Amino acid sequence: MQEKMKQRAKELLADGTVNRVMGWKKGEFGYDTTPAVFRSAEEIDKYFVCDDFTNSNLSKLLVKESKKDGVILAFLKPCDTYSFNQLLKEHRIDREKVYIIGIPGGPKLDAEIIKSKGITGITGVKNVNYTLVIDTIYGEEKMPFYEAVSVKCKSCKSKKHVIYDELIGDDGDILESDRFDEVEKLENMTSRERFDFWQRELSKCIRCNACKNVCPACTCEKCVFDNPKSGIENKAVSDSFEEKLFHIIRAFHVAGRCTDCGECSRVCPQNIPLHLLNRKFIKDINSLYGEYQAGADLDTKNPLTDYSTDDCEPSIVHERGVE
Repeated sequence: MQEKMKQRAKELLADGTVNRVMGWKKGEFGYDTTPAVFRSAEEIDKYFVCDDFTNSNLSKLLVKESKKDGVILAFLKPCDTYSFNQLLKEHRIDREKVYIIGIPGGPKLDAEIIKSKGITGITGVKNVNYTLVIDTIYGEEKMPFYEAVSVKCKSCKSKKHVIYDELIGDDGDILESDRFDEVEKLENMTSRERFDFWQRELSKCIRCNACKNVCPACTCEKCVFDNPKSGIENKAVSDSFEEKLFHIIRAFHVAGRCTDCGECSRVCPQNIPLHLLNRKFIKDINSLYGEYQAGADLDTKNPLTDYSTDDCEPSIVHERGVE
């Protein structure tokens, strides 16, 4: 797959269809891949990678890239295309400036899960028939591939690309996902248990802003949390209320727009399950307004920004027996 992607990218550069390519390159470590833009065949041959660790959703980076001169080629996984579509609906990306090649998605691996097994000093990871052979400075370790699958891939909603110019590999299907199971577990808790759960999780937050910076739905030119006049600008939290305020406001901000790509939880250095906040909103929107998937198409309106006489009344929340 990687070689096919590199070859096609070089062809599109050579014939002038695009003037640069967005994909991934190796970071500091063998398992550390990071988004990158390539401008020549030489750079692609030397640095371009697509492996089990290419988790990053590239769609948000295309907001700025599509404003530059020329057309950029972007390799998008199925989950990335939902985010790309949503950004198109919000007029954040110039579609004519992006040439999309859809590629198969996961499951992708999470190096932090590997480290959590006590494996340290990792210098490289190979997938050998779905057994991970992990080279470390202390010797070789092994573990089953699926034990290290990223949280975002364990409950994948779709293997189908919702937008592309061409595909490499076969397109998949929308899946019967169990992604709301964890949300239901939280709903079945008492209000005190839920409060304690989120107090425990959100107390880990160090306000690094990684979740905000990576989120495809967070594209405001000036975020309220970066505004010194807001009183809640990016700084160390002063109390437990402010600790929760950041994430609660962000969850409300992306409600109805979140495509459930899982990037927020993936990049969190404190391993806070931030995606569960967004999934709760998605589940409620489905329940109250009918099935809706942000980014699935360019025409369906967000239920939270579209009025219908069939919309539920505020009292419905109490009738559902929410504690």
